[in-house]
Amino acid sequence: MNGKKERLETIRQIIQKETIGNQEELLNRLNEKGFSTTQATLSRDIKQLNIVKIADREGNYVYRLPDYTAFMQPQGEQANHPKIEFSGNLAVVKTRPGYAMGIAWDIDQHGPKEILATIAGDDTILIIPREGISRSEIIKALEAFI
Repeated sequence: MNGKKERLETIRQIIQKETIGNQEELLNRLNEKGFSTTQATLSRDIKQLNIVKIADREGNYVYRLPDYTAFMQPQGEQANHPKIEFSGNLAVVKTRPGYAMGIAWDIDQHGPKEILATIAGDDTILIIPREGISRSEIIKALEAFI
């Protein structure tokens, strides 16, 4: 009925909006939303989305999506705002070593229509926008990720 991409996006939405403490709860919420899947598939999805379990304010362990902003390379005065540099219509984003591929994958899988693709190294992401997209549109499209 529903494909993997839709299932992954639904998992992201559930984790962002609800307090989910274990895979059984998440599996039940997915079933309620029309996704029939197995625990093994859900485990692979959790791993692919880099979901982690952390203690909340009450000390209960809950699922959370990664905070990619924590992996961005500080850039002088803009330590809280990652630096995006442009060359023509291409954008380059610097990350901490080892994080570029994970962030680029997330952008490719869940990214906005303005971005055609990414290419990642160890600490650098090349953003390739679709034809006719302005620099400000690229920056706005990347806000959810960086």
